[in-house]
Amino acid sequence: MADDKGAIVMVSRGRERDLELLIPAAGSPNDDDSCKPSSSSASSPQTGRETFYRVFRSWASKKFMTGCVILFPIAITFYITWWFIHFVDGFFSPIYAQLGIDIFGLGFATSVSFIFLVGVFMSSWLGASILALGEWFIKRMPFVRHIYNASKQISSAISPDQNTKAFKEVAIIRHPRIGEYAFGFITSTVTLQNYSGEEELCCVYVPTNHLYIGDVFLVNSQDVIRPNLSVREGIEIVVSGGMSMPQILSILNPHIQPIDSRRMTRS
Repeated sequence: MADDKGAIVMVSRGRERDLELLIPAAGSPNDDDSCKPSSSSASSPQTGRETFYRVFRSWASKKFMTGCVILFPIAITFYITWWFIHFVDGFFSPIYAQLGIDIFGLGFATSVSFIFLVGVFMSSWLGASILALGEWFIKRMPFVRHIYNASKQISSAISPDQNTKAFKEVAIIRHPRIGEYAFGFITSTVTLQNYSGEEELCCVYVPTNHLYIGDVFLVNSQDVIRPNLSVREGIEIVVSGGMSMPQILSILNPHIQPIDSRRMTRS
């Protein structure tokens, strides 16, 4: 009987051990881990939203800058045009205001007509004589003559008259060292007399601040590169900072003598 009771106790203990293995105890750490959602599933929606916001912000900033790039030159053009119309209109609009005539643009049309008539009159012999007489008085004024001479040279640079044009041709010279070039304008030519003979030099004006400030170089005429650009195209290139420069330049004088390295100093 004792052996049977011991066998029954052992069987019951084995069954209890099996039940403990099949049914985990309450409060075990495994239950907490199973109840919590996984970190990957919780962070995936947040990561997706951040990626969407980042892509949308980049797309919106690019489109905004594209709009600014397109609208900026249009706005500047309209603003300068509007300012110019008001500026020119202000010359004759006070006269019409005294007469009781208030029509916008009438002063501008009158100013344009007046400028045209001045151009027609000054192109005649009588107008040229009166202009020469006026310049004779202005050039004898101590301070005014310097302002007049500087402004006249700038206006003569874009003059349609080939005889009075200050900028004769567009030129490209090798400056300041071998392999680098400077963009300028030929203003005159000069003959240099030395012991070895005469040398023809071109006076090349290289602007350093738009058009009214620059450097003057005397370059041998054989070393001056003359591209196929008009003076007005050259002025547009200088004023625009080189942005209107054509992609391909052809040379009008392809037979240029090779420059001697001893004539230029490396900096």
